[in-house]
Amino acid sequence: MFNKHKLLEKLDRSAWGGGESLAASGKALDTRYERRHSRWYEQCLMGMPFHFIVGLPTVVLVPPLVVHGESFWRAPAPGLATTLWAVGAAFLLTLFVLQRMTRFPGTQAAAYVVPVVSVVFAATWALLLGVEPVDEHVLWGGYAASLLWFLIGYAAAQRFRRPRFAVVPLGEARHLTETEDSRLYRLEVPRLGAQRIDGIIADLRSDELSQEWVRFLTKCTLHGIPVYQIKQIDESRTGRVKYEHLADTELVSWLPSPMYSACKRGLDICGAMLLLPLLAPIMLATAWAIRRDSPGPVFFLQWRMGHRGRPFRIYKFRSMYCDMKGKEFASGEDDPRITPVGKVIRKYRLDELPQLLNVLKGDMSFIGPRPEPVDLSQWYEQDIPLFSYRRVVRPGISGWAQVEQGYAAEVDDMAIKLQYDFYYIKHFSLWLDVLILLRTLKTIGTGFGAR
Repeated sequence: MFNKHKLLEKLDRSAWGGGESLAASGKALDTRYERRHSRWYEQCLMGMPFHFIVGLPTVVLVPPLVVHGESFWRAPAPGLATTLWAVGAAFLLTLFVLQRMTRFPGTQAAAYVVPVVSVVFAATWALLLGVEPVDEHVLWGGYAASLLWFLIGYAAAQRFRRPRFAVVPLGEARHLTETEDSRLYRLEVPRLGAQRIDGIIADLRSDELSQEWVRFLTKCTLHGIPVYQIKQIDESRTGRVKYEHLADTELVSWLPSPMYSACKRGLDICGAMLLLPLLAPIMLATAWAIRRDSPGPVFFLQWRMGHRGRPFRIYKFRSMYCDMKGKEFASGEDDPRITPVGKVIRKYRLDELPQLLNVLKGDMSFIGPRPEPVDLSQWYEQDIPLFSYRRVVRPGISGWAQVEQGYAAEVDDMAIKLQYDFYYIKHFSLWLDVLILLRTLKTIGTGFGAR
């Protein structure tokens, strides 16, 4: 007669390759592994359901309760229903944007709560203004409630949901070190026991990986515990794609989305046409300061390598003396060629403002890899054949390398900059562009990353 239990026991022993000896020694086999935060109540409290079940009703109902009292729903004030729907929609949109942005390395959602919530609710107010009657007290009460909810929620998540990974200490994975963003648990044997982790990191290409380790990793995958190749974790922790990882990839899989590329071009044109008249007074004041500061033209023109290898002339405000020779790029903040006014406009990125004309012409985008001088680009291509792949997207006024690394003042820093550019191309999306835009605004305000 067929015995189901005996068959399952035999399969389990076969999968572990040595189960009989373990049973003989009195050691119990691991029958099931559990992923961290995988239980239903943990998923509700630590995930999206909590925002929907508790957060949404709180943000929508508390403001009218405070403004109009307990009977607000019996005789609603004019525009109250529309306002409550708008607050709920703004809350959900903010949640969606923050969730998408936190996928990228070094992104702490708590740091972007204020700008994202502010922009979403300001846009909501602008859309409703003049179209429907709005209860502004309730609307801005919802804004305050959303700020508090997301600030407290993401701050708590950042503290209590620090990822914990198990590491198979073989191959390149043995060199992994713990960071502030994640904790590591090094496995001595292919067994988790009672440990609950977020995932397992392994060098799946290592020759040191035995069949016993492979069976263990397979079992973890079957039980819902993800297994990450070392290069995936390396990219997610650093925000960079190493050249050797790019060389192992089919480049066709990295081609940017044609649909998003077209949409991005439309946004670039609209943004440049909107900003040019708004920034014209600042640009005129900058031009006047440059002419008063040192002799020479106001603008600096240089040939740069552009989209798909087409050279173009980039426009910048001049920030260096005209009668001093040196490298084609600034060698740091103390470069003697930089004028006093040049130091200021470089710090706050005012020298980049004329590139709005390049954006209108189609030479550049607001966000993308920074274009390099033609001669320098050709020099890099001699040593790095895939260097030109960074031109698969339009170059940008700001980019992932600029907000992560700052300005690469030395030639040796260009290798790291290139890794950041490869990461941007691999993750080319609206959400990464929004994140770069927010960090660029922070750079303008603080001066980090200035040349």
